Amino acid sequence: MAYTINKTDGTAITTITDGTVDNTTSLQLFGKSYSGFGEGLNENLIKLLENAASTSAPTAPLRGELWFDTNTNQIKVYDGTSFKPTGGSKSEGSAPSSPSAGDFWHDSTNDQVYVYTGSAFLLVGPVYTAGQTLSGWKIETLASSGGNKVVSSMYTGNTRVAILSKETFTPTVSQTGFAEIKAGLTLNSTLGAVFEGSTTSATAVNVSSTTNTSSSIIAGGNFLRADAADTTTGALTVDTDSGVIIGDSQELTITVSSNDVTVAQTSQDKDLKFTVNDGGVTKTPLQLTGADGGVDIVGDLTITGNLTISGSYDKSSVDVSTYVDAFIGVNEGNGSDVDGGLIVEKASGEARMFWDTSETFWSAGTTGSYSQVIRLADATADGDANKGKVLKTTAGGNVKATTMTLGAVGSAIAHTDTSNTNVPTIGAVATLSTKWGGSLKTVSTSDPSGGSDGDFWFKYEA
Repeated sequence: MAYTINKTDGTAITTITDGTVDNTTSLQLFGKSYSGFGEGLNENLIKLLENAASTSAPTAPLRGELWFDTNTNQIKVYDGTSFKPTGGSKSEGSAPSSPSAGDFWHDSTNDQVYVYTGSAFLLVGPVYTAGQTLSGWKIETLASSGGNKVVSSMYTGNTRVAILSKETFTPTVSQTGFAEIKAGLTLNSTLGAVFEGSTTSATAVNVSSTTNTSSSIIAGGNFLRADAADTTTGALTVDTDSGVIIGDSQELTITVSSNDVTVAQTSQDKDLKFTVNDGGVTKTPLQLTGADGGVDIVGDLTITGNLTISGSYDKSSVDVSTYVDAFIGVNEGNGSDVDGGLIVEKASGEARMFWDTSETFWSAGTTGSYSQVIRLADATADGDANKGKVLKTTAGGNVKATTMTLGAVGSAIAHTDTSNTNVPTIGAVATLSTKWGGSLKTVSTSDPSGGSDGDFWFKYEA
């Protein structure tokens, strides 16, 4: 009598004739009185024990049948179409092939767990690989005098970078880099960590206060403003050779080049002025004039040290220039001897007093007509032996000349005058002989009348 074999749901899968074996399924099914059923039955049991372990899937599988895929070392189940992994996690270095939704895979290389979504493996955790070590957020409980505090710690490469807390407290167990934990985000003090990037609140500074909360936390009101006039009580250092630029058109610049400082007025033909407050009146004692490149000085000028002028000196005022120095030097530093002295400008021409280098004496005169300025040493007492020289007296009051012409007439000298030292002139000598009795007489042919002892007279024949 033939056997009818049914599945669990009652569906007939096959009918086996007596004395035959059926291979409709992965297992051998024996008919009544089949003589070799013992070996086949035992093989069926072995297949069941090992879940048909093989590199290839069983032939003629039934839905729900298990197969151990020796290629991937996975238990797979037949879903009526193909063998799929049973959903157990797989620990290996690469993602399993033919996964089913909900399958877990332990990445043995990076020590991370993934779940298969039906289309791809999604990381479950941890977020860091084994090589990266602890990185990311970790929920921790820290002890404090006020009780345990739950915080979120941020790690990078197994180093705690920051702690996020809802309140301020001091841990009772030392936490490296976190002597005190503030409400909010506290950075590890040993790392020198800072916040980078920009935030909405960081783009503005509150300047309503000038009270610093500590030596390192400065109130916004203590920062110099770029949009308004401001004051600083500290030194202002501009640590760049580009220097300082002032003015709405950048007219004034202070720059440095090779340690040389340049103060520049950059607007064409405009002046650089230095002003002072003189008794409430603003004055400009010094002005650098852009139109002509000149320097204008108003007021007294005191110079300590030497004044060197490479151009000409022009004093337009008629005032007298005075100098405290005992000497005024000219031609200083000149490698060759040249004439030098004093020039007085006149309405026409000029008057000069100068040292004549070619003559080696002082000369003076007006335009084009100069003569030697005589010194005492240039004069002579002996005009007979040194003709052409200016005469001077000897120590005894004498002077000598080859000839002397007197152009004056002079007055008569009284014949009784023995103290008059005037040089006798032609007039005095000529009238000497007419002195007679105190009266002037003309030499004549007649005898004089009167007279005194010692008088003499001349009478000539008619």
